Amino acid sequence: MAAVLALGLAVPAVANLPVGTKAPVFTTEAALAGKEFGFNLRAALAKGPVVLYFYPKAFTQGCTLEANAFAEAMPEFKALGASVVGMSNDDIETLKRFSREECRDAFPVGVASRQVIDAYDVALVREGKDTGITSRTSYVIAQDGRIVMVHSNMDYRDHVRLTLEAVHKLSH
Repeated sequence: MAAVLALGLAVPAVANLPVGTKAPVFTTEAALAGKEFGFNLRAALAKGPVVLYFYPKAFTQGCTLEANAFAEAMPEFKALGASVVGMSNDDIETLKRFSREECRDAFPVGVASRQVIDAYDVALVREGKDTGITSRTSYVIAQDGRIVMVHSNMDYRDHVRLTLEAVHKLSH
């Protein structure tokens, strides 16, 4: 925590949706392989579990490294029948580039509107003020729409491993 504060990074308010909660359904603009499309959580869940991960800002160091790590792990997620979608409040043009360059065309990234940020309780708060961007929070949502795992930590390194473990538990 001291390292996070020393870097001047915001610390997320710890109030994420609890395990067992029904995930709020939404539709949004998204990009995959540089192409825009409409992402619908309900439609994605019809195909299998969904890893919904929120990240603060495309092309920043931690977010880039996290996107690269999710891209590398996509064969494992796909083998377990899961899909992954990254969410930030970046505009769709930025997300088109990020989907190609950092997500390596492996998974989509979507626009996290204010309504989605509030619904998932992922607003990044700094010094008591909402920054307008999302915290680094990962949710694993079972096919029935229930949240089975949540991990909120500004350090990107455990998000892929923990979400993959949760998806693996769902398949066994």
